[in-house]
Amino acid sequence: MTAAAPAPYSFRDDPAVPDFPDDRVLLVVDGDCALCSWGARTVARGDPDDLFRITTVQSDLGGALLAHYGIDAGDPWTWLVVEDGIAKTSSDGVIAVGRRLAGFWGVLARIAGVFPKFLREPVYRFVARHRIRVFGPGDVCALPDPALRRRLID
Repeated sequence: MTAAAPAPYSFRDDPAVPDFPDDRVLLVVDGDCALCSWGARTVARGDPDDLFRITTVQSDLGGALLAHYGIDAGDPWTWLVVEDGIAKTSSDGVIAVGRRLAGFWGVLARIAGVFPKFLREPVYRFVARHRIRVFGPGDVCALPDPALRRRLID
């Protein structure tokens, strides 16, 4: 038996979650991962409509949201997207973000979304598990370009 999904915007009633502008899609990424940092920069560059805000797992907000949704911050495949108050994780989160991006990444996300979760989730988990080893450590906040800086929430 699986637990029921939290109600939309349930984080608003959680005193542990700091207030944040929830009128945008919030992406919570591992700020110490080069692949995740690259992903955050890619989102910032592919977001002409300014739809996204980005925070890190290591921030107070990111950590509180992960705890609210019962996600272990140390889990190597942590990826949280909060859109319209609803949390999406792992490959569902990546596809939700990708579909909102312009160009190649939007097209790729639409193609990936055609595959059932039982096929795409093992691929997501494999990449997530090996991301630091393959891509190395990184810092999403290290000298962000203006597009990324405008979207970062501490």
